[in-house]
Amino acid sequence: MTTLMRTVLVVAAVAVLLLALLWAFQRRLIYLPDGSPAPPAASVLPDGRDVTFTTSDGLTLSAWYVPGRRDVTVLVMGGNAGNRLHRAPLASALAEHGLGVLLMDYRGYGGNPGGPDEEGLFRDALAARDWLGDRRVVYFGESLGAAVATRLAVERPPLGLVLRSPFTDLAAAGQVNYPFLPVRALLRDRFPVTERVGRVRAPVVVVYGTADTIVPARLSRAVAEAAGATVVEIPGAGHNDLVMLNGRELVNAVLTLAGRSA
Repeated sequence: MTTLMRTVLVVAAVAVLLLALLWAFQRRLIYLPDGSPAPPAASVLPDGRDVTFTTSDGLTLSAWYVPGRRDVTVLVMGGNAGNRLHRAPLASALAEHGLGVLLMDYRGYGGNPGGPDEEGLFRDALAARDWLGDRRVVYFGESLGAAVATRLAVERPPLGLVLRSPFTDLAAAGQVNYPFLPVRALLRDRFPVTERVGRVRAPVVVVYGTADTIVPARLSRAVAEAAGATVVEIPGAGHNDLVMLNGRELVNAVLTLAGRSA
C-alpha cells in the first residue's frame, strides 16, 4: 500500500468517525438548556405563579403563569437555549398590557426532568396548551420554539401565531452555522416549519431582525411567504438582542393579534 493510499484511508476513517460522533451527540449541539431550577415566579414577575402540568409520556413540567386582565393568554415557547427566567422580560412586557402569559419550559430546561428532542418538545407544548383549558390563546414561538408553536398551531388552532426569528427547517439553520457539514443528511430532528405553516388557520405574524446571523432574515422571510403572514422587520437587530425579547415592535406584534382576536 502506497503512502498516499494510507493517507487517504486515514483521512477517510477520521471523517467517518467524526460524522458518527456528530450523529450520536448532535442533540447536545442543538439543545442548549439551562437546566438549573428557576426561582419562584413571584420573585421575578408581579402576580407570577408557579404551575405544573404533565405530558402525555408522564413528565411533570414546571412553568410560570401570570394571569391577565384581558381575555387573551400568550403561551410562550422559547428557543433552544436558556430557560423561562430568560424570557421573563417578555412576560413582564405583555402583562403590563393586561395579557395573561404562560412561560413554559421544555423537558430538560429550568429544572424539568427528561432530555429534549423534537417529539418531546411538542408533547411539552401540547401539555402546556391543555393546562390552559378553554382560555383564548395566542402562541408565541421564538426561533426553535417557532417550529414547536407552528406544529401546535396546526393541531390545536390558536387565536393567533407569532413566530419570532423562525427558520424554514432546522437543517437550513444548521447549514448556516455548520456550513462544512452535511447537516441535512445527519439530522434526526427536522422541525419543518414551512411544510406546516401554510396549514395554520389563524393570523400569523413573523418578526425578525435584519442583522440575525443565527437564523438569517431570508429564512424568516421564506416562512412569512409560506404562511401569508404579516411581517415585522426590525432593522439592525441580531438574534439575541434585547429588542427581540421585549422591544416595542415585538410586543406590538403580539398585541395586534390579541386585539384582533378579542
